[in-house]
Amino acid sequence: MSLPQLGTLQVRPVTDRPDLLPSPVLAALAGWPAADRVGVAEIDPELADTAACSEAYDVPLEAGANCVVVAGRRDGQERVAACVVRADTRADVNNRVKKLLDVRKCSFLSMDRAVEESGMEYGGITPVGLPDGWRLLVDSRAVELDVALIGSGVRRSKLLLPGALLAELPRAEVVDGLAAAGG
Repeated sequence: MSLPQLGTLQVRPVTDRPDLLPSPVLAALAGWPAADRVGVAEIDPELADTAACSEAYDVPLEAGANCVVVAGRRDGQERVAACVVRADTRADVNNRVKKLLDVRKCSFLSMDRAVEESGMEYGGITPVGLPDGWRLLVDSRAVELDVALIGSGVRRSKLLLPGALLAELPRAEVVDGLAAAGG
């Protein structure tokens, strides 16, 4: 099986570079039948932010997919979701996500909580290996990507996979209109 390639990134099978992935991501990949279609590329951690990575490694911005974590409350119960959207869009947190979570107000999870609960680094949170209690909302436009460049759970690497695999992640809910224009 050939691995997805983008720009000047040096892509390796995830099994060849477990040192580039945190334990929740490694555990998720170990039990996922599609893991052989996922590659990992080491990057400069200072270039982990989408725009910087895109420019430095000659990757089109529209090939990137970002994962943001949001939360809201309803009847005293917190509802948390990770939202995956193309990098040239932004999650429609105040409308679409809020309605999907059925909450009055929706906001980004604090950096400390997102890092602690996911076991991943801030700026590298990925939809692969999320905590069981979190919903995973994936914008349908991210699923359409030939190759998606996503976080790996740490800032020093990125995962590359066919966008269609985002829909195959555990608990993934593909949603039309999850994102609004403008990254």
